[in-house]
Amino acid sequence: MNQLIECVPNFSEGRDMNLIKQITDEIESVEGVKLLDVDPGQATNRTVVTFVGQPDRVVEAAFRSVKMAARLIKMSKHKGEHPRFGATDVCPLVPIAGISMEETVDYARKLAQRIGDELQYPVYCYESAAFSAQRKNLAEVRSGEYEGLQEKLADPDWKPDFGPAEFNPGTGATAVGARDFLVAYNINLNTTSTRRANAIAFDVRERGRAKRKGDPINGEIVRNGQGDPVMIQGSLREVKAIGWYIEEYGIAQISMNLTNISVTPVHVAFDEVFNRAEARGVRVSGSELVGLIPLKAMLDAGRHFLRKQKRSVGVSDKELIKIAVKSMGLDDLYPFKPEEKIIEYMIEGVRSDSLAGLSVRDFMEKTASESPAPGGGSISACMGSFGTALGPMVANLSSHKRGWDDRWEEFSVWADRGKAIQEELLALVDEDTIAFNRIMEAFSMPRNSEDEQRQRKAALEQATKNAILVPYRVMQTAAAALEILKAMAETGNPNSVSDAGVGALAVRSAVMGAFLNVKINAGNLEDKSFIEKILTEGRELEASVCKKEAEILKIVESRL
Repeated sequence: MNQLIECVPNFSEGRDMNLIKQITDEIESVEGVKLLDVDPGQATNRTVVTFVGQPDRVVEAAFRSVKMAARLIKMSKHKGEHPRFGATDVCPLVPIAGISMEETVDYARKLAQRIGDELQYPVYCYESAAFSAQRKNLAEVRSGEYEGLQEKLADPDWKPDFGPAEFNPGTGATAVGARDFLVAYNINLNTTSTRRANAIAFDVRERGRAKRKGDPINGEIVRNGQGDPVMIQGSLREVKAIGWYIEEYGIAQISMNLTNISVTPVHVAFDEVFNRAEARGVRVSGSELVGLIPLKAMLDAGRHFLRKQKRSVGVSDKELIKIAVKSMGLDDLYPFKPEEKIIEYMIEGVRSDSLAGLSVRDFMEKTASESPAPGGGSISACMGSFGTALGPMVANLSSHKRGWDDRWEEFSVWADRGKAIQEELLALVDEDTIAFNRIMEAFSMPRNSEDEQRQRKAALEQATKNAILVPYRVMQTAAAALEILKAMAETGNPNSVSDAGVGALAVRSAVMGAFLNVKINAGNLEDKSFIEKILTEGRELEASVCKKEAEILKIVESRL
């Protein structure tokens, strides 16, 4: 797997789009880097940029953007709602794929050193890239902000990690870090009061608020033996939050950084703020994502809100995202576009050559063309996906049947299992064609010398083995759907029992069709022990599936 990291620099300019474009143009000038998102804020006067690529390329793009920001942004004139201390205020690197946090830290420190050495202004390393515990927390590194930076640099305890300990009024300082995926998430309130928004933020953020004697607002702060404030911890772990007023929208917000969404997901943060706001007489009117969010976080949110409604979670990703958006009011301030806000959709996009992305008619016509692919393997996977989809359909219809309200969770589990199988089979539609194309590529390899002949033979053997394993996975995956279809035939909505039967027919055909592809490719493989094992297991699986199909059809006939 290729190493992939994300960079999310925050630039202290959110109003001059021409200036912002000059910075992002520097990022896009680096080959192999993909600019995913540019999110300027008028009130904060800050732009959050997101881009991804291989580590060396990302570091180069980050440096170029930091250099351009230092040239264009004048911190001595900067005003904005968000805490900041530099033209490029923060520049975190985030491991995405094929790379560890330790490796990401090395890249972050190399970037920090290059900024300090070549641009000659102060750079601090924070989060996982920090050289000391004191500098791990960004809030501590940035304390005093730009206005207090000159005094901070004079303190030996705050000597920068790289670059001179000298105040540069134009650029300020930059914090470079390595961190886990962070979701910047703002929750909208039906108030203009920053004080009320801050009170709610202090209720929920992990750091909480300072304990006070007597009056919880104006009372004297309680301090420990070291003179530090005694804190009352907030309700949400791995969450940083403040309250602010956004003039652009005329509302106050809770601005949160969810630093570990496996600990506190967005939907948990939303519900907790909703409850805390209500307790203070304030209403949550919606929310917004700043930058990008992982697909899983949106799907988990959709499932969460469906469960609260006692509805089946075994629905499409599109429907889960829609439920999440509407439940959290992510379209309250402006339209929420999944293709622009979900990181996987931005990185991968929709492949132009994807069979699964075609309309049914286009897929049919492409199959009927003179090209040998897509062929029977892709069609088998497609049949299996369609057949499996009838299981979740019956389950979801059953969960809404009058009088069966108390069975919604039972059917939700079946629907969710079926959805996972149909999605895997849909992916295998393309995998089968890719496997065929790799065989064709191996055939076209040069064979002029003995060495080239050996390489071609090895590539052909490996490609053929893969072309056997893909349809075999179709067999195994599709076979698992029969348990769901049988349960729906036995216990599902009786008005849909025929659909369970059609599903079983399609799944059996998918398994048998995929096995034909296993067998035709097996004849070209030299690894005879591998072939014998696959064919033996395949025959057993095919017989088992045919038996189960017959059982399901018998149940269906008895209920018609």
